[in-house]
Amino acid sequence: MSKKLFEQMAMLPAGLIALATAFTVTSCGSSEYKQYANDEAKQVASILRANDCLACHAENAPMPFYGSFPVIGSIVKADMEGAFHYADFTALVEALENGQPVSEVDLAKVENCALSGSMPPAKYSHMPLHWGTNLDDEEKAVILSWAKKVRKERFATETVAEEFANEPLQPLMKSLPTDSAKVALGYDLFHDTRLSADNTISCASCHDLGTAGVDRHQFSDGINGLLGGVNAPTVYNAALNFVQFWDGRAADLKEQAAGPPLNPVEMGCTSFDQICEALAQDKEFTKRFLEVYPEGYSQSTITEAIAEFEKTLLTPSRFDSYLMGDKNALTAEEQEGYDLFKKNKCATCHVGVNIGGQSYEYMGVTKSYFDYRNTGLTDGDNGRFAVTQKEADRHRFKTPTLRNVMLTYPYMHDGSIETIEDAVRIMHEFEIGHDVTDAEMTKIVAFLKSLTGEYKGQLLQ
Repeated sequence: MSKKLFEQMAMLPAGLIALATAFTVTSCGSSEYKQYANDEAKQVASILRANDCLACHAENAPMPFYGSFPVIGSIVKADMEGAFHYADFTALVEALENGQPVSEVDLAKVENCALSGSMPPAKYSHMPLHWGTNLDDEEKAVILSWAKKVRKERFATETVAEEFANEPLQPLMKSLPTDSAKVALGYDLFHDTRLSADNTISCASCHDLGTAGVDRHQFSDGINGLLGGVNAPTVYNAALNFVQFWDGRAADLKEQAAGPPLNPVEMGCTSFDQICEALAQDKEFTKRFLEVYPEGYSQSTITEAIAEFEKTLLTPSRFDSYLMGDKNALTAEEQEGYDLFKKNKCATCHVGVNIGGQSYEYMGVTKSYFDYRNTGLTDGDNGRFAVTQKEADRHRFKTPTLRNVMLTYPYMHDGSIETIEDAVRIMHEFEIGHDVTDAEMTKIVAFLKSLTGEYKGQLLQ
């Protein structure tokens, strides 16, 4: 054993030294990854396995032997639970080993670990199962090289400047492919109250394009004075989300558009046949519709047109101009805020072109958000669990985009947070475990302001 390991053992209680010795040989890391010299993905998988990352970052990871000890056992259990809530790397490792695509969020989280040296946590540095599990310089280099290559190949947009190509956040593409005739129909349908049972609610009622694609209410008004159970997210840039709704129950915009019209609380129709019959009474609109969709009205054609329109709702911002190479697009304070955004791990969940919307994340990684809120649990708090019925998915939600975040208040899935400052504070406290200072807050909020974008050449208000 190395001198360093002997020194670490000396700091353990005498009763643990024998156990520590037994685990030392198998927990000192491995160079096995080097056998995959021509496959960086498999190298990264080997490194993650050899460094026991899955000992905490996996569902139902086995408790280490010292997890049953008095006092420390409860701490270990809580930390393992928090580690799993932050990241489950099981799917990532399997994808790397089998040559499959990886999540942009998993990539960012592993990359951040390599850059920050934050794993394993410092308080476990003397625990025998963690000796040798710190990434060495060669392992870090492999991970960072792999992350850079994958980001360039799969996640960097064509508009990014070369010097920013490896940023965890990416600028918007110029546009998404659309059919202009379908877009025009979709715009009209998006604003049409005939999609609701009592002709009072349209898509735009909850997703007002004049107020950043939201209604700025905690819960949206539905038919007959009913209220929804979660906060309505912005429709701007929603096409860039990997799924739709907080719980991810819709795979894409078309599937999402079919939900509210048939929701008894939101728009209250019994079927799309009811909607089709109402629209068919409008001879002029029907004529236009048949020119684009000769097959006529149906759930499929109506929702496709709405989705086609929503694909046009991209909002380029000053931050996009910065990532495209305009160094003067951001002030020094905003750039410092962006650096803090990355340093404080915000850019491990709010990643990519949409600065979010690419993963399900647990609400309350480091401490209980719902205990803090102290209002009792609702069905809306279940998150992804509502779809999968897996206990591990309870309180996991699709991350929201941070584009136009200054304008999309109130915040969180429950719409309970009124100000951006409180939202930033809560995210640091409950997701990162870091108290943000006043100076940091000022800079981070300044950066978030740079994410306010334009629609049709006009800055959103």
